[in-house]
Amino acid sequence: MSNSKRNKVMGLLFIALPTLLIILFYFYPMFRSFLLSLQSGMGVNLEFVGLDNYRRLMNDPVFRQAFSNTIIFLIFQVPIMVVLAMYFAVLLNKKTLKLRGLFRTIVFLPSVTSLVAYSLVFKYLFSNTGIINQFLLSINIIDSPIMWLSDPVLAKVVIIIAITWRWTGYNMIFFLSALQNIDPSIYEAADIDGANSRQQFFKITAPLLKPVILFTSVTSTIGTLQLFDETMNITQGGPGNATLTVSQYIYDLSFKYTPDFGYASAVSFVIAVVIIILSAIQMKVGNRDD
Repeated sequence: MSNSKRNKVMGLLFIALPTLLIILFYFYPMFRSFLLSLQSGMGVNLEFVGLDNYRRLMNDPVFRQAFSNTIIFLIFQVPIMVVLAMYFAVLLNKKTLKLRGLFRTIVFLPSVTSLVAYSLVFKYLFSNTGIINQFLLSINIIDSPIMWLSDPVLAKVVIIIAITWRWTGYNMIFFLSALQNIDPSIYEAADIDGANSRQQFFKITAPLLKPVILFTSVTSTIGTLQLFDETMNITQGGPGNATLTVSQYIYDLSFKYTPDFGYASAVSFVIAVVIIILSAIQMKVGNRDD
């Protein structure tokens, strides 16, 4: 066997096992899940119902509530988090800043904390007798405790604050890495031309960070549409399903209510389609000027 053929065979052998594992543990479960979405029933007693689960989904008020909640989290949280991540990255990339490593660690640290642990911390922080209310009472900003977790709007605000706190540092790392790859001579030339810091940011930094902005926006969108831990542990989807997300609704359909795995699979595929559509739109908008 010639060297070229031998290299080709070896290459095929190297990719054969990973490809098999991907098919076995990713695509096969997806295919089985789609078949399950066309069925109804509990356990092994499943009945083929075709597209009935998808028709039921269109008239399900709880799904509409969960979907609208998830979209609200997406609309508010993703832009705030991306802007904050970029701001912290630019700020902590300055060479004149002392203790840069310490500040970077402080901002990044929330992203490596346990999802359940930090969710419970936020739950107690914003409880009726929590630290937030005690602090506001102590400085006479409020006269009585704010019902953060009992008010539909304020409960959403708490979830958005929690997610932003958790993931801003994670996205900051991508911006920080991209900033360190920008040639300093570009900024030196801008200084010579008389460009101030604001002009340099909008004319140089932001355009060069466009691929990272697109990447963090897409990944944050996917993560927010799959939001589960925060709402489950902080508000349990309440009050009155005001913070219920699609992922939590899928969990409830599968394990909390009377198990209906077929309908839960149908909901899962709908949100997967939404993720694909929104990601495609973001990719299209992000590459529009390229």
